[in-house]
Amino acid sequence: MNSHQYFKDIDWQAMWDATVQTLYMTGISVLATFILGILLGLLLFLTSPGNMWENKPINTVIGGVVNIFRSIPFIILIVLLIPFSTLLFGTMIGEQAALPSLIIGAAPFYARMVEIGLREIDKGVIEAAKSMGATTATIIWKVLLPESMPALVSGITVTAIALIGYTAMAGVIGAGGLGNLAYLEGFQRNQNDVTLVATVIILIIVFIVQFIGDFITSKIDKR
Repeated sequence: MNSHQYFKDIDWQAMWDATVQTLYMTGISVLATFILGILLGLLLFLTSPGNMWENKPINTVIGGVVNIFRSIPFIILIVLLIPFSTLLFGTMIGEQAALPSLIIGAAPFYARMVEIGLREIDKGVIEAAKSMGATTATIIWKVLLPESMPALVSGITVTAIALIGYTAMAGVIGAGGLGNLAYLEGFQRNQNDVTLVATVIILIIVFIVQFIGDFITSKIDKR
């Protein structure tokens, strides 16, 4: 028996297109999540008690927003954000329309990881920078971000893997990608080989992301 008999239902061009869509959605949303998550995490850290921009009301509001969006199940978040996605892109389907819910779903999750990473920095290092007259901007760029970088990279690796899972869920409501293909062509038409191959490709992407994340973390972790 040759492989064509095992994989007779698979349109390899469609599988390739779906893989590219998944990589596109993951890539854009990871980049946006990384930037947004660091900004939110820095704000959470700097406005918390005893830090440079200590401000309880702002800290409470940001913390509340982060907790709310982190707690909403992703599949419900997609549905809630359909009007917003439609307003932005003029459609509720396709990989572009999935981006807002992917980013809004992942950024608060990553922001908490950033905050935890920043809290683990030795207070003495921050105090030493302050005593030398360093500005808040200098402390952020020269102390906080470099010192927490291993935690930030391992955090974005975990978040990227979660986002790959999110793209598969988004696919079920028409976002495109491997999840969409596995659901429409595989599950609904009872073509198990399509579902199997789509799943294997998703797993390969996850392993590659994990490998790259672990490699970068090990290179920059000086501890």
